[in-house]
Amino acid sequence: MVTDHLVPLDISSRYEVHEWRNAVGVLSTACPAEWSEIQAALRAFQLIRSEIVAPGRNRSKIVTRLEAPLKAAGWVEKQFATGVLVDGETRESPTHKVDCFKGRVAIEVEWNNKDPFYDRDLNNFRLLFDLQVIDVGVIITRCTELQSIFNALGKGSSYGNSTTHMGKLLPRLRGGSGGGCPIVAFGISPTLYVED
Repeated sequence: MVTDHLVPLDISSRYEVHEWRNAVGVLSTACPAEWSEIQAALRAFQLIRSEIVAPGRNRSKIVTRLEAPLKAAGWVEKQFATGVLVDGETRESPTHKVDCFKGRVAIEVEWNNKDPFYDRDLNNFRLLFDLQVIDVGVIITRCTELQSIFNALGKGSSYGNSTTHMGKLLPRLRGGSGGGCPIVAFGISPTLYVED
């Protein structure tokens, strides 16, 4: 059984949606306030031409704008101090920072990183779920189909095949890289593209 039918139509018609282990059901029942805030952020987002063609930098305006409604609602970047106790000695094993965290939900936004970042994100979700810190993980990334828009704008080489897009995430997600953690992925699709 899948629960992605619980994603409202106005969102599922604009984003490519994939889930692992009934993640949308977990969000809607165990984390309804966070799920409502995620929906609001997805509804508010548009993919703006001028931000795609802008020169690259560490944190793109696209990601900053996508995360802004979440940050305004109290979501924070979070790194967890974890460790393993062996014979009375604690061995530190810190997690990677999660882009947005609130309640028991972790969100990673992967707009244009190298695709091994998905391995890091999924492993982080798996660990945090196993440690009972999160109930669900969310990845917001881009649809593979956006490549035709990037090519038309002369930015195709900046968004290559070995960067983060849904085509690179799905084999990892379906292969169980997130372990038992429920995960939902939202792909930014061409329907969100706006000329400005």
